[in-house]
Amino acid sequence: VQLQASGGGLVQPGGSLRLSCTPSGRTFSGYPMAWFRQAPGKEREFVASIRWRRDTSYANSVKGRFTISGDNAKNTLYLQMNSLKPEDTAVYYCAEARLSLISSMIRREDAYEYWGQGTQVTVSS
Repeated sequence: VQLQASGGGLVQPGGSLRLSCTPSGRTFSGYPMAWFRQAPGKEREFVASIRWRRDTSYANSVKGRFTISGDNAKNTLYLQMNSLKPEDTAVYYCAEARLSLISSMIRREDAYEYWGQGTQVTVSS
């Protein structure tokens, strides 16, 4: 496993969670990173990405509620999730690219080389 994701859990609708992702035995490369998710019975989908430390991109379904960020000092990638909805229920995966990505590639699953094992997020009352 190249990346370790954590922070998932059970939360009520409207609640918040913060996911974390750290590399195993190394520091982040500095290339783009992203979060994807996969709900039961559905394909894995793009959630958010970050490159050049500040250039972020979000899926329309999470824009305004989720924030992706990185902390170089802690060597950690985060996904702050607020105003959670039942439809956010999924296994969340962090991913890291092995080279720079152009904008048209940033949301593509096959653009990312390294993946975490996933962390379960369940939004339910």
